[in-house]
Amino acid sequence: MPFQRIEAEKLSHSVVRQIEELILRGILRPGERLPSERELSERLGVSRPSLREAIAELQTRGLLATRAGAGIYVADVLGSAFSEALIRLFAAHDEAVFDYVSFRRDLEGLAAARAAVHGSDTDLKVIDTLYHKMEAAHSKRNPSDEAELDAEFHLAIIEASHNVIMLHMMRSMFDLLREGVFYNRQIMFKQRTTRDLLLEHHRIINDAIQARDPEAARAAIITHMNYVEEDLKNQQRAEKNEEVARLRYQHEKTR
Repeated sequence: MPFQRIEAEKLSHSVVRQIEELILRGILRPGERLPSERELSERLGVSRPSLREAIAELQTRGLLATRAGAGIYVADVLGSAFSEALIRLFAAHDEAVFDYVSFRRDLEGLAAARAAVHGSDTDLKVIDTLYHKMEAAHSKRNPSDEAELDAEFHLAIIEASHNVIMLHMMRSMFDLLREGVFYNRQIMFKQRTTRDLLLEHHRIINDAIQARDPEAARAAIITHMNYVEEDLKNQQRAEKNEEVARLRYQHEKTR
């Protein structure tokens, strides 16, 4: 008969599965420090030896890493998504900027539609809370805060889509965006007219998701990313015009 004796699962295996799930779902993020061994064993309700065994296995799998004298951290599992050579290539070519915008437009449109349908009530509260934080930052005219909240808002939508592949891929892409690999987002938030329009775009995106209207949510993302693309083209045009103007000025000074 094809039956096998059922054996109780080792506690360490249960710990491994729980931490794996938290990393997979994006709840534990790369670089995040785990609680101390004592605190974590108490939270999980397991002995320290069982916890140590689980941590060792997760380190072997490359999901956790130790920092000397600083504890256990979630490994930077996204760091290998793009090689250093590819990142430098992105930064050196304008074509990559607009391919990135196109990539975001397609995937985030899908994510927003999924979030409107599959996001839990709590997911939608997170998105709404971040939008209201954007409103507050907008009134204080802090481009740095607005740019950071903009990234958090879009990532919250991707998290609410409940697609783990999309989540990890887009987190990796947003890490590059924060580093200025594609373009300097703070420039957009320094322009008053642009700032006002960007906030209005995010209000419409948020309203559509809160209304659980997938088509309106997708359309709002597409409108937003189309505007970002056009603004970037205008920035590039202005930079080229300024470069020509400087050359003309230098020439006039030496005549």
